[in-house]
Amino acid sequence: MKETKVLEDGGVALLPESLLKIAKRELREDKCTREQSLEQLRNWVLKNEDLQNVRCDDTFLLRFLRAKKFSVPMAEQTLLKYLNIRRTFPHMATKLDFLEPRLSDLIEQGYIFAVPKRDKHGRRVVIINAKGLNPKFHTSCDQAKAHFLTYECLMEDQETQITGLSHVGDFAGVTTSHVTNWNPTEFARIFKWGEQSLPMRHKEIHLINVPSTLKWLIDFVKNRVSSKMKNRLILYGSEKELMKGVDAECLPQEMGGTMPMRQMIELWKQELAAKRDMILALDKSTLLSDRGIQRRSSYNSEKSSTGPNFVSQIESIEGSFRKLEFD
Repeated sequence: MKETKVLEDGGVALLPESLLKIAKRELREDKCTREQSLEQLRNWVLKNEDLQNVRCDDTFLLRFLRAKKFSVPMAEQTLLKYLNIRRTFPHMATKLDFLEPRLSDLIEQGYIFAVPKRDKHGRRVVIINAKGLNPKFHTSCDQAKAHFLTYECLMEDQETQITGLSHVGDFAGVTTSHVTNWNPTEFARIFKWGEQSLPMRHKEIHLINVPSTLKWLIDFVKNRVSSKMKNRLILYGSEKELMKGVDAECLPQEMGGTMPMRQMIELWKQELAAKRDMILALDKSTLLSDRGIQRRSSYNSEKSSTGPNFVSQIESIEGSFRKLEFD
């Protein structure tokens, strides 16, 4: 059995049956549901007076439908929040040009990139390498833009929309400057808003070489995400342990894998180049008003987890880190 997949020109191609089964099992997706939901969401976008120049192609709209398992009202809300985070944090979420010198340097240094091979579950694996970020040169804005760019690029692929992503974070080389690079208030806001606004399916998060002092922050973050996400975050004590949880072909040679990191980075740059114009064109999309966003108590509230209590706890942790020396 075969079904449809959107091509670069908005047309359709064949999806393998294995992928269709994942879509049906995990996303409640079939041809009828997909076509009806796309029509409803597209009509809503075209009629919404608060939206301007928003893409209506299948691939873009399916980001939100698949992330919300084809609940059209929830997809609408996620789309509004996605546009709102771009409007609220334009210095972090727009002008995502991989050729821009500061962003290009982060990519060249291997701070964040997607491995070319998919894992046994068909997922792309995102590598985050602390050594690739120089906090004396790169700002929190540079860091955030590198993440937004990575996810925008990956979200353009329908197979990734269905299978989701896995992450591998290597904290070797982390210094106090890495931790204190962020303003606590901005970190609190971008962390919470990002979780609610980006139509991503984060399936697994693998962390290695986490200093004992930094584990406090990991626990702090785990307490502010869903129980599902909390259970998907795994810490490893060695590369040998890591390779039990991540396919060797999906790790750079420097982390026990097979392909040199430099080769992976060069292949990732080719992907970014191929989608550069499409990603930059996203800046044309405009949210004229956020009045359509249904706000929960945890979204943009002074009493919420993005409010003073959340920020004060981050500041407390940040203060303790400033007193520590990292190896």
